[in-house]
Amino acid sequence: MFARLQPFLPTAAIFFLIFYFAFHALTGDRGLLSISQRNADLAAKTRELRKIHAERMDLEARARLLRSGSLSADLLEERARSLLGYADPRDYVIRVKRPR
Repeated sequence: MFARLQPFLPTAAIFFLIFYFAFHALTGDRGLLSISQRNADLAAKTRELRKIHAERMDLEARARLLRSGSLSADLLEERARSLLGYADPRDYVIRVKRPR
């Protein structure tokens, strides 16, 4: 029985290897079927990168205004008020209940 199947073993092995690699080329982590998921992930990460880059540019601009050579009195006053919780005597304070 084994002697009858022996001529087909190399062909079967090659077929199995082709099937194995084709299956993983389609369904693997980097396969053809996962391209849309990777593109969606890439688009989400690109949006996140742009948002973080904009935040960084804003923080760099604010830090530039706080340097000793170009100290902005308005920005310094705003930061002191927000960090220390102080208000100017001429300010109107309106308390708002926060939704829980």
